[in-house]
Amino acid sequence: MSTFKIAVLMLWCLACHSVWAQDKQLNIYSARHYPTDEALYGDFTHATGIKINRVDADDAGILARLKAEGTSSPADVILLVDASRLWRAEVDGLFLPIKSKVLEEAVPTQLHAKPSDNGGVAWFGLSTRARVVVFDKLKYSKADFDSYEKLADPKYKGQLCIRSGSHPYNLSLFGAMTEHLGAAKTEAWLKGLVDNMARSPKGGDTDQIKAVAAGECGVAVTNTYYLARMMRSTNPADKAATEKIGVVFPNQSNWGTHVNIAGGAVAKNAKNVDNAIKFLEYLVSPTAQNHFANGNNEWPVAKGVSFDNPALKSMNGGSFKSELIPISAVGMNQVKVQQMLDRVGFK
Repeated sequence: MSTFKIAVLMLWCLACHSVWAQDKQLNIYSARHYPTDEALYGDFTHATGIKINRVDADDAGILARLKAEGTSSPADVILLVDASRLWRAEVDGLFLPIKSKVLEEAVPTQLHAKPSDNGGVAWFGLSTRARVVVFDKLKYSKADFDSYEKLADPKYKGQLCIRSGSHPYNLSLFGAMTEHLGAAKTEAWLKGLVDNMARSPKGGDTDQIKAVAAGECGVAVTNTYYLARMMRSTNPADKAATEKIGVVFPNQSNWGTHVNIAGGAVAKNAKNVDNAIKFLEYLVSPTAQNHFANGNNEWPVAKGVSFDNPALKSMNGGSFKSELIPISAVGMNQVKVQQMLDRVGFK
């Protein structure tokens, strides 16, 4: 074989290797900062041979980075932990709508984006966190707070602890309440929450739980993710705190408890689209869904998935009725809700 032919063959082999390497990798921008997720990534790579490269940041940081990088972005998969941010990114055109029978059959309709004109879906919920009420068991019972509306009852003046109204978790809840009650009644309800506050909003959900346990307030709102984490903690103080409080899933007699989602999407300028879809499909498999529940205290979204998490199973018997409002509708209410919060003085 001539030297020229050998050189051409070597270049061809190098090109093939480059393409093959590209085919066997996946670049993820993730707002999920949970050590237990490492097992998910490792299992996926072991099963598929696809190497994962990951960039970690919060939701806002990831969206800002995607906008700044534009068409040169290396991101293939985007993982976010709030419904309103998923909706915002979809509106801003940062996601590539995809078609996947696996994802569409596994994820309930209200927990993924509406299909686009060509049938593609921009994002899918992968796990949920219920927004529940915790209360001082010595003062109250579940019947006292079996609906979100009761949190604004004047008889609970000075009893409510809650984080900032502008936090995405609360914006999501308030956006859902706007769908249920209408804008006028929701604003009146928000004013009732402000009137009932034991202190100005501060801290995260874990701080609200601890405040109830310490007697600083009688009732608080939290995501189940934080409560389950404290219930499973090896810290004696955390366990002691959770033993002092009760938990109720509001509105079980009508529209159901509000849930927020962690979700995933394929980036608009993804270079490894097939691998990205394969990864998202893996995340709704029974194995991965069980991991979300057992490893990170989240509720599975995929239909028919069982889990073994003792903390989640102790809450309402391990199941509850969740609301069916499309997440996209909740997202569209965000600006309206923020204006209400400003008017009623909810910081």
